[in-house]
Order: sequence, then C-alpha cells, then structure tokens
Amino acid sequence: MEQGLVDEVLKAVRERGIQNILALRGDPPRGEEEWIPSDPRFTHAVDLVSYISASPEYSSDFCIGVAAYPDGHTESTTDEDKEIDYLKAKVDAGANFIITQLFYDVDRFLRWLEKIRSKGITIPVIPGIMPIQTYSSFARLTKLCGTRVPACIAEDLAPISHDDQLVKDYGIKLAVQMIRRLRSEGGIQGFHFCTLNLEKSVQRVLETLRWAGVTPPVHNKLIQDTPGAMKSPAEMGPPDLLITPTSATNTATSTLATISVTDGEAGRGELNNAATWDDFPNGRFGDFKSPAFGNQDLWGGSGLSRSDVLAQWNDPKCLDDLTQIFLGHLHAKILTTPFSPTPLSSESLMILPHLERLTRRGWWTVGSQPAVDGVSSGDKVVGWGPRGGYVFQKGFVEFFCEEKDVNVIESRVERNGLDWVHYFAGNYRGECRSNVPEDGRNAVTWGVFPGQEIAQTTIIEKESFLTWKDEAFSIWSEWASFYRPGSEERKLLEGVRNERWLVSIVHHDYKDPQALWTFLFDGNDS
Repeated sequence: MEQGLVDEVLKAVRERGIQNILALRGDPPRGEEEWIPSDPRFTHAVDLVSYISASPEYSSDFCIGVAAYPDGHTESTTDEDKEIDYLKAKVDAGANFIITQLFYDVDRFLRWLEKIRSKGITIPVIPGIMPIQTYSSFARLTKLCGTRVPACIAEDLAPISHDDQLVKDYGIKLAVQMIRRLRSEGGIQGFHFCTLNLEKSVQRVLETLRWAGVTPPVHNKLIQDTPGAMKSPAEMGPPDLLITPTSATNTATSTLATISVTDGEAGRGELNNAATWDDFPNGRFGDFKSPAFGNQDLWGGSGLSRSDVLAQWNDPKCLDDLTQIFLGHLHAKILTTPFSPTPLSSESLMILPHLERLTRRGWWTVGSQPAVDGVSSGDKVVGWGPRGGYVFQKGFVEFFCEEKDVNVIESRVERNGLDWVHYFAGNYRGECRSNVPEDGRNAVTWGVFPGQEIAQTTIIEKESFLTWKDEAFSIWSEWASFYRPGSEERKLLEGVRNERWLVSIVHHDYKDPQALWTFLFDGNDS
C-alpha cells in the first residue's frame, strides 16, 4: 500500500462495521525478487499489527489476526524455530488470533501447535481446511503452497484420481476426519474453510459434522383446533404436547426453509440449482457466471517464480528459443511453461503429433483436448465424474500466433468451416475477432451418468475467453519483468505480448477425432 493508505483503509472498514483484520505483509510485485515496502512504516506484518494495536484511534475497534505456516512458508529459508519466533513477535505486538495456511498432515500440525504453545503463544489458532475438489487442483495447490502430503493420502488418491466424484467424496471424508482430530487432540474450536468459491463440499462437511442443515426432531403431539394469529417459530417457545394448525404451519414452513440442497442433481442445464454447477470444476473453462470461474490457477495469477524462469526456461532471446521452450514441454524435457503449471497430461499425449506440428509452425499451444465420443467415465485418460457413465469432448486447441496467421484461419473458417468450426482471437490491445454469435456458448465437454441428466463441465464462450486472454497476456508481461529493461529477453517477451494473438478453436464434429486437425493443417504447413 502507498504511504497513508493504511489509515484510509482502517477508517473506511471501521465506518462499515468491520471489526476483524487479517494483518499480512503481502507478496512482492510480479517479477520482483524481493518485497520492497511502499510505506517505510510497514516492512513486516508485525509492524502493521503494532500500529493497529498501539494506536489509540484503532486499538479498541479491531480484532487482529495474523498468518502462520505449519508446513513452513514457501519463500522462507529459515527453520521452523525461527518462523515460530516471528509468529511470537506478531502475537506480542497485539495479534488476537492466528489463521494457518492449508495443510493435510494433522500429526505435523499437532506437533507444531504444541511447539508454539510451549513458546507462550496462547491465542486461538484457526486451522485452514481445504476439502479436496479434484485431483488436478489438489496437485497444483499443494505444489504452489509447499504443502506436505502424507503418504497415506497420496496412496488413497492414487487409485481414484481419475474419478472426480470419488475424489470429491474422499476430500469431504478427509476434511471431517481432520477436523474431528484437531478438536479432540488439539483443542481447536474454530476452522477456516478455503472454499475457492466452491461451497458444496464445505456444506457437506458441515452437515456431516452436524454443524449445519440439522433440524430438531419433531415429537408426537396431540392436535388441537385453536384459532389465532400465526406466530413466528422464534415466538412459539419450547415444544409441548399440543400442536395447533398455526404451529403446524409454522413448523412446516421453517422446515422447508432448512432443507439441504446438497442432493440436487447435477447437469440440469443453466436452470439447475447453482450449487451443482461446479460439481466437477474444470478451471478457467467453466461457466463464467459461476462464482468459481476465473484465474488460470486457483489462487489467481500465474505463480511464476524466479527459479522456474532461470532453471527451466533459460533466457530466450529469439522466437526460435520460445518455440524450443514450448516443444520442450511437449517432449517432457521441461516440466512447465508460464502457461502450463504441470507436465503435459496423458490426454494431451493422445494428440501430441498435432500439437508438435502446430508448435513447430510457431503456433505455441497453451490448451487443447482431443475429440472423444462416448468413452467410459472410468477411463484413466479422459474419464471424469461418477463411474458407469459416458463422456464426450469436442476437439479444441488454443495457441499464440501472428496476426497474418489469424487472417489465414479466418479465411479458412469462412471457406471450409461450414458452421462446424468456431473460433475466438484476441490480442493485448483489446481487439477481438470471432465467428461465434454474441451470446453463443460452446459446450465442449459433457457427460451422461446413471440417474442424472447431461452434465456440462467445459464451456467456451466470449466472456471466458476474454477473461483468460487478458490473463494470458499479463503472463507475458510478468515473464518479461524478470529481465532488466532493455535486455534482449525483455524486448523479445514484450514484443510477443504486443504483437501476437491468442486463438481458440473448437471443431464440433466430436465423432471424427481428426476433424479439427484436418481443418487446421488443410494439407500443408504454410
């Protein structure tokens, strides 16, 4: 924050009745190796805690929380004892409660809790609990946060990693087990759920713990015909042995209001209960109207680190260097790219020759999927959702290319697309070209499961494309910022950002696995 802005924020939140403040230092700006304070009064989180708690203007208005990292901070090079000393300093400065980073190793957390208690830290500790949603998101987040995963959890997930429903169910069961242990063995009284805007699993955890969705049992009563004005349930007082028409109506009404929606069926189109839209979240390709829609990774931002930039991607100085980076990822010589935080998936290996051909052309691929026609939902490569179903996919690919290539693609769509091909193309300057109707939406992945209507997990539309397009070009900016101004690397990366287009193409003939590639290559590589 800029100098003086802290006071403005504190006054503004106080006026709005906000009483709980989580005091964090914050992250370094994108591309910066070190965090540099914009206000010299606040170099560390402890400075902000001290400022609030010691100020006569604010001390009585706020309850101050601070962060802790039972598995260690991803950027820290200090040992656990030193980390605890930093935490103790924040507590001594006036912190009132602690919220921890997410974790899955309860044994390690309990040892850490005992250790901080022995150091004199007695304020409440609120553990961060994140129910596992999908195996891929779990793998990304644990890597991003440096979270330790016990061997038993990895072993449990291995045989079910391709079944989204089983993974989700396991995540709920694991969260419940963790909470029960933390309460019984650690005396923990409160928990912080990391929802990532996916509330359904948290709701099921709360109901399993009987912390939500539980209504008092109704005992047998005598029916009495007593006229009178209807009262609210709060005014009725404790139940007795008599039930009047008024109380029966109130009871029925209040009971209906508390019925859980967690059993709603997934896949009833856009009009279905919103809680089911994200049963099987699929990252940025989901519904842009969903609260879980958004960033490339689930924390937001690309997560670029200096170690990745220097160790994996070297120092690109020309376009061919960039082509080699993308080819290296396809050939598993490089584990990640700035646009793909994980190695190439087994699904992408099905279309590897086509991706390689595009990349050698200078069309750097950042997203793709093969066409799939009625494959078992239990398939280890393309399966998802409950077992016993069938999944379908339209061929899709997304890549960066030059404007002249966009012109070629556009002409080819007009000449050979025959309404089978839809595309979006956008650039850093905000230009967008497409043959998709303004409100058009392309469902490119869907599934049919026993006892359910069709579930659509992957939707490509203008709003979602534009959101991802802006983020994709910001990644080029972030990558460039790791190099000094005027350097060959920075000029190259900023030039690519300014000149290239992001193109997204879908071929609707999912019954022909070669349809998309036949269209794209059109018999040549020119």
